[in-house]
This record gives sequence, C-alpha cells and structure tokens, in this order.
Amino acid sequence: MDELKLIISENISTLRRDAGMTQAELAEKLNYTDKAVSKWERGESIPDVAVLKDIADLYGVTVDYLLKAEHEVTEPAPTQVKKRRLSNRASITCMSILLVWLLATFAFVMVDMVTEGITAHWLAFVYAIPISMIVWLIFNSIWFNRRRNFLIISFLMWTLLASLHLTMVPISVNIWQIFVLGVPGQAIIFLWSRLRGTGK
Repeated sequence: MDELKLIISENISTLRRDAGMTQAELAEKLNYTDKAVSKWERGESIPDVAVLKDIADLYGVTVDYLLKAEHEVTEPAPTQVKKRRLSNRASITCMSILLVWLLATFAFVMVDMVTEGITAHWLAFVYAIPISMIVWLIFNSIWFNRRRNFLIISFLMWTLLASLHLTMVPISVNIWQIFVLGVPGQAIIFLWSRLRGTGK
C-alpha cells in the first residue's frame, strides 16, 4: 500500500509540474485545499477514486496511468495534449470576444447608415468592453484559472460604471458620483478573493 501511495504521489507531482501548475491551482480545479494536494504528493494519503478520475481527466491520462510506476513510451504525452487543449480553448475564447466587437461594429455601421442626427452610436464600442468581460468571465470559469475571475469581475464592474457614465455625456448629464459605487464594490471583490475553502 505504501508503494502504491508513492507511485501515485510521484505521478501526480510530475503531471502537475509538467503542466506548469502550482499545488494551489490544482487544488482549486479539484475543489480541494493545497494542503490536501501536498499530502498526496508527499505520499501521506491517496485521493479517492473519484478524485483520481478527475486528475486523470485534467491531465489527459487514464486512471491506470496514475497507478503505474512505468509508462510505455507509446502513451500520448499528457503535456502535449494539455497544451493543445489550452491553445484551442484560448482560441475559442478570443474568437468569442472578437465576435462581440464584430457585432458592436455592425451596430455602429447600421446606426450610422440608417439614422441621421444620432451622434452617440459610438457607445456600441463602449458597451462592447463590459460585454467582452462577461464573455471572458464565462470561458475563464469553465476552462481556465478561476482565481483570475476576481480580476475580470473588477474590470467588468469598472468598465460598466464607465459605460453608464459615458452614456450620459451626449445629453450633458455628469454622473461622476457613480464611480463611488466602485469603491465598496472593489472592497467586496477583494474580500471575496481572500475566502479559502475549508478543505476535505
């Protein structure tokens, strides 16, 4: 049993390092604490079967791969699979954000062509910024490091406040006070980012 613990610990540690992840990042993706991951990698405990399956899926290997000390060279390199998957996901995320800007450009052109006397059609690009943040937040929550969500939410909040402020500019209404809302909002986001899981 001790030998199996060491084999699993070595495989988890190697896969994590090869993927360029910290123990905290792996723990977050598995919804565990970094202390639990540290125990696994030191061979002090073994993840349960469900977690082993999650780890295997995360790194593009089989559960059997985690249980074996020797790996055949014919097995696909998990780091290459991981890099390709991350690259594809990053491309999809970028394309989705660019689609937002394409729609904003389309709205800008159509309003400019169809209507006369409307000079605020540039707001299409202003609102494209917080909408892009929402798209980024969704894809980051699904595929990437969720700790980055707090930064994205901060950008979203401030760009949305700026968009609302700029919306009032064409009608000569100055609502600079709206930015005051961002101060407690940012404090809440910061404190939220400091919350830690209780561990399992």
